[in-house]
Amino acid sequence: MISRRVGGWFLRMLPYGVMVLVAAIDFVSGPGHAFLPILSLGPAFASLTGGIRRMVVVGALALALAAFLAAYNGLLGTRTAYLSIVTIAGVVAAGIFAGKIRQNSARELADIRTVAEAAQRVLLRPVPTRVGSIHAAVRYISATARARIGGDLYEVVVTPKGVRLIVGDVQGKGLDAVETAAAVLGTFREAAYDERDLPGVAMRLERTLSRQLNDEQFVTAVLAELQVADRILLLNCGHPAPLVLRADGDVELVEPPEPAPPLGISPLADVRPPLSEVPFAPEDQLLLYTDGVIEARDARGAFYPLVERAGLLRDDDPEKALDKLQADLLAHSASPFQDDAAMLLLRRRSNALSPEGTPAASAPQGPGQA
Repeated sequence: MISRRVGGWFLRMLPYGVMVLVAAIDFVSGPGHAFLPILSLGPAFASLTGGIRRMVVVGALALALAAFLAAYNGLLGTRTAYLSIVTIAGVVAAGIFAGKIRQNSARELADIRTVAEAAQRVLLRPVPTRVGSIHAAVRYISATARARIGGDLYEVVVTPKGVRLIVGDVQGKGLDAVETAAAVLGTFREAAYDERDLPGVAMRLERTLSRQLNDEQFVTAVLAELQVADRILLLNCGHPAPLVLRADGDVELVEPPEPAPPLGISPLADVRPPLSEVPFAPEDQLLLYTDGVIEARDARGAFYPLVERAGLLRDDDPEKALDKLQADLLAHSASPFQDDAAMLLLRRRSNALSPEGTPAASAPQGPGQA
């Protein structure tokens, strides 16, 4: 932060410093050694970062200084003086034009970010912080600094059959990935209510993607269902294995009993994907994440050691726990993220969700951007 402030101050003062230096050299050299054309460096440097108003101020100062030095060197009315003034004026005009373009680009970028944030609220809706005995927290890190959304997705739906959720990753980036993520989330929100079990939800997703994706695209995903009993059902379609943190301190990755392909690669209409049934006792935690988390590299090229850093999630508050993990992940990454990263953390607080099996949800919370 300090280096950025110093750098910003240096760039702001650079145009004035250059013009003062040129004037000082001209005075030291004495009449007959004019350095008038070099004064155009001041407006040139000002055009790099300054706005239109600052460009006008620096340009006016450069022209006034050029006229003064021309008089000092006895060059008023000469071709050299005229060419110097025209050169400075041309640089100032170019800087003003460039500043106008920057202002328009900044406004367009602000509009794009506003639209992206609106799209995020539609696609990645806030998840409930508490659903019965389940406390939830979510974080989303975009690989694109100016973007809010990408191909990673998550959703938590409260249904009469229990809490159903999905965390997924669309292959690819850009608008195509966002469009596919929207299709997956829309289908899941309906299928989570309608389908009898998780394989039925996955098959419904597969049918939707078979109509939308080409032969080379796919979506990895983990679907989960939390029921009244102390267990959780998981269905993994080519996605990184969920991480379970036990109340006694044990950490385990839940691999599927049989490998299932990602959604969109092979039809699931004839083959129901296998389920994993995992104990989920009070104070146990479940972390669902995308590959952007475990594929983040440090300066030496080493991947992020998620299992080794799982202890950061021991905080009693899932929000604070994910804050710690996200901060550690960002500190580990030596360069900007090459892929989006999403994390959804669940913690069970009691033995039962509710007597009716339909948990009540508390106020939702957003994804916690980075």
